Amino acid sequence: MNASYLQMVWIVPTLTLSLLPEPYAVCRLPAGTPVSSPEPGAFSLLVQAVEETTLVCPLNQAPSGAEIDAGWRCFRIMQNFDFSVPGILASVLEPLAKAGIGIFATSTFSTDYVLVKEQDAERAADALRAAAHRIDA
Repeated sequence: MNASYLQMVWIVPTLTLSLLPEPYAVCRLPAGTPVSSPEPGAFSLLVQAVEETTLVCPLNQAPSGAEIDAGWRCFRIMQNFDFSVPGILASVLEPLAKAGIGIFATSTFSTDYVLVKEQDAERAADALRAAAHRIDA
């Protein structure tokens, strides 16, 4: 058989995701806006890009003056994988997309985080379980 017709099949392990307990906010500020780091905790993210500054933090730490999209819950992938392992984040996002659940996804050096709206958190957990992932709440 011609090699161009072969399809690679990636085997993605069952993942364990932790649903972090607090509600989160995704905040937008103008580019270059100085932002204080959130208090240390389970998760926060600060991105300073040319077009805007984005802060993801526990809702109670959202800065005044920011455009705030509140009511997010955060799933953390508990395992760490080498950057060369394909399909880890896709194995989480695909079942959420099939369930019609919108996401905000981001990564650290060690793992990935997927935020869903609070009203979708239970459906998201169900969709992830149906895709053979484990959820620790």
